Amino acid sequence: MFQSLPYEPRPLEATEARLEAIYAAAKLGLKGDALALAAGMTPTEYRRLTQIDAIAEFAELKGRADGEQAMAATLYAAAEAGDAKAALEVLRYAHGWAAKQAIEVTIDQKISITAALEQAQRRMIDITVQDANAHLQR
Repeated sequence: MFQSLPYEPRPLEATEARLEAIYAAAKLGLKGDALALAAGMTPTEYRRLTQIDAIAEFAELKGRADGEQAMAATLYAAAEAGDAKAALEVLRYAHGWAAKQAIEVTIDQKISITAALEQAQRRMIDITVQDANAHLQR
């Protein structure tokens, strides 16, 4: 036996309470469906609300910006207090800094062309002698 489920569509309005819920969820870093659900809406309702009223999207953007600002201030304060790891993260994220990855190797050696030619000639003589010995042994 099938039972009918009552469904009554909720009115979609950007009320102050709804905007504050969107702002709070975005400030915590929630996105997409998680943001909608945390704000007390279904994902479809949230998407429709942002299309109907631009202030809903503004509430999300403002929440994200305020959350990022609060975390940046916390990280910056830790770096100023002497936390080296926090200081590195501020340098990497805010200033685009990266530690040098290249290793510099310097070799200071002079090459003598005459010595190189003599060595090559000796190798050729050794190979020729070995070939001659092998031929004579056959």
